Amino acid sequence: MEQPVDADSRTELKVPQEPKVPQELWWSVLLEGVIAIIVGIFLLYEPIATTILLIQILAIFWLVEGIFSVIRALVFTKDGKWKLLSGILSIIAGAVILMYPVISPYIVLRLLIIFIGILALVNGAVIITSALKGGGWGTGILGALTIVLGLLLLTNSLAGIIILPWIFGVFFVIGGIGAVIWGIKMRT
Repeated sequence: MEQPVDADSRTELKVPQEPKVPQELWWSVLLEGVIAIIVGIFLLYEPIATTILLIQILAIFWLVEGIFSVIRALVFTKDGKWKLLSGILSIIAGAVILMYPVISPYIVLRLLIIFIGILALVNGAVIITSALKGGGWGTGILGALTIVLGLLLLTNSLAGIIILPWIFGVFFVIGGIGAVIWGIKMRT
C-alpha cells in the first residue's frame, strides 16, 4: 500500500548554479591574455632572444625569491633549515643564470626537456597499465606513443630545445586568445 505524498515533504531537485566570478577582475584576465599573446608572438617571431629574456626574468625571480626565503628562514626558525636550503639554491640558480646569460637558456631548456621526457615515460607507463587493465587498444597506443615521445626527448634533447620555444609560443597565443575572450565575457 502506497503512502500519500505530502506536498511539504517532497524534496526539490536543486540545480547547481554556475560559479560566480567577480566582475571587477575582468580587466586582469584580459590583460593576462594580451600579455600572453604578445609573449607568444615574440616566441614565434624571435624565439632565441625571447627565450633568453624570459630565462633572465626567471633568474631575477629566483634570486629575489631566494633572498626572501633566506631572510624568512633566519627570522622564522620553524622549518628554517628547509627554507634556508631552498633560498640558497634559488640564489645560486638565479646568480649562475645571470652570470652566464648566453649559455644558461640552453642549460635551463635542456633540463626542462629532460624533465618532460621523464614525465612522458612515467605517464606512458601509467597509460599502458591502464590499457592492460581494460582501457582498450586506443589507450594502449596512446601510452606507447607517449613513451616513444619521452625516449625521443631524452635521446635527442637538442631537437626539443630548438622546437620548445615555438611550442610555447603557440600555446601562449592560443591561451592568450582564450583569456581575452573570457575577459570580455566576464565584462558583459
